[in-house]
Amino acid sequence: METTLRGVGVSHGVAIGEVRHMGTAVLEPPAKQIPAQEAGREQGRARQAVDAVAADLTARGNLAGGEAQAVLEAQAMMAQDPELMADVDRRIAVGSTAERAVYDAFAAYRELLAGAGEYLAGRVADLDDVRNRIVARLLGVPMPGVPDSDHPYVLVARDLAPADTALLDPSLVLGFVTEEGGPTSHSAILARALGVPAVVALPGAVELGEGTVVAVDGSTGEVFVHPREERKAELTAAAAARRAALAASTGPGATADGHKVPLLANVGGPADVPAAVAAGAEGVGLFRTEFLFLDDSENAPSEEKQIAAYRQVLEAFPEGRVVVRVLDAGADKPLAFLTPADEPNPALGVRGLRTLLDHPDVLRTQLSALAKAAEGLPVHLEVMAPMVADRADARAFADACRAAGLRAKFGAMVEIPSAALRARSILQEVEFLSLGTNDLAQYTFAADRQVGAVSRLQDPWQPALLDLVALAAEAARAEGRSCGVCGEAASDPLLACVLTGLGVTSLSMGAASLPYVRATLAKFTLAQCERAAAAARAADSAEEARSAAQAVLSGE
Repeated sequence: METTLRGVGVSHGVAIGEVRHMGTAVLEPPAKQIPAQEAGREQGRARQAVDAVAADLTARGNLAGGEAQAVLEAQAMMAQDPELMADVDRRIAVGSTAERAVYDAFAAYRELLAGAGEYLAGRVADLDDVRNRIVARLLGVPMPGVPDSDHPYVLVARDLAPADTALLDPSLVLGFVTEEGGPTSHSAILARALGVPAVVALPGAVELGEGTVVAVDGSTGEVFVHPREERKAELTAAAAARRAALAASTGPGATADGHKVPLLANVGGPADVPAAVAAGAEGVGLFRTEFLFLDDSENAPSEEKQIAAYRQVLEAFPEGRVVVRVLDAGADKPLAFLTPADEPNPALGVRGLRTLLDHPDVLRTQLSALAKAAEGLPVHLEVMAPMVADRADARAFADACRAAGLRAKFGAMVEIPSAALRARSILQEVEFLSLGTNDLAQYTFAADRQVGAVSRLQDPWQPALLDLVALAAEAARAEGRSCGVCGEAASDPLLACVLTGLGVTSLSMGAASLPYVRATLAKFTLAQCERAAAAARAADSAEEARSAAQAVLSGE
């Protein structure tokens, strides 16, 4: 008998197949004592295992490339964290085995993260994965992970570590479903990059029986258990119709009546450029430069290294628009040479532009590198600051850009509610705005973007969030400036129409989402988008907002 479960759809498409579960978690090592004379040997074993896991994560990142590479390299640095390793050595010195010392040291650090505010608590899943890999290597047992199968399947897990998600084989993994996670978690972002249908935050997902047939709709978040043949046919037909519409949709982004909406790509570095170009991106709406800095958490990359990386991206879009976000360090992207290790709540502390203003030499070098990378190229370079709170922040950033001799437009990201509320004031100092809807939702609703339990408040359809988007867009229109969206909200085709109706002037997203958004925008006029936006803002919940917008655009 068919039953319907509902989670959060985070990656478009339909997957129909049998359930396969992730391997079981690593068992807790026994707590046995070792003689003092064996401590040196056990410390050596621990170091070898840690280094091997870090090397494996780095190698997986190199294979995956793009955003996945940066995420996995960050995990590799987590494995080799000096404080963690010092704690492991101390525990071995007083009698623990290598595996037990690793398990207990990571458990202590896990408690610190879990209690350090919702934002850092989102890193717990990544930490657990690193611990499991090290302990498994020390115990000599296989690392739990994606199941072996000769036949395509739907992968079900409590959560997926980035190392697993990054190297999923789309020819075997039809889609995935997780009980935890949220729409902006690492796994969700990587699923979209892979083009694998995915649903997260689905209550009871891990209780689905092995081999159970399910149909996963990554657009609506619905999972049909034991789907009827009619349901399978309906979903398959809808998926085929979407693929046909995608193939027929080419060219610049625009509504049915010709209102232009440039469709841009989010990239983390040169490795992401080919997919963006292949998907028809009109430029880059968000170049996340922090991934370049994550290569070495102890030192900033040299100006020469930055110039080379930036120029590769700029050269890929001649005559196009490339919007670069300067380093966004802090919170879930700590860098040892920049961010304090003892902040009680890093998400509300010194991060983003605040970090750069405290380290003007790092900002100066990055802006100088961008200026030199753009020399002689016809690209339209725009540079923006993350986590701008007010006009003073915007002025400080614009002054730094001018002092570095940067010939580009200067902009501000709207990720803090105060920036949306005072957008017109900020635009007295900078030339454009870009809405980071992931963080804007997080700070608006006090809901960590990595925690599945509060995922409903991270839903970009929340009317309060749409109100803030409208405020920023209205301010930009009044000042004759542009206001784009570069958060994950832009990757939802229906929401892209609503954002257009709110007055947003460009949309930036992962390359895999570009065809879906282009095809959907082309179906509706600007007036229809505006009516859908008004209906969504008049709703009282995210679900009602989506339904109201859908009703308007479907002519109901």
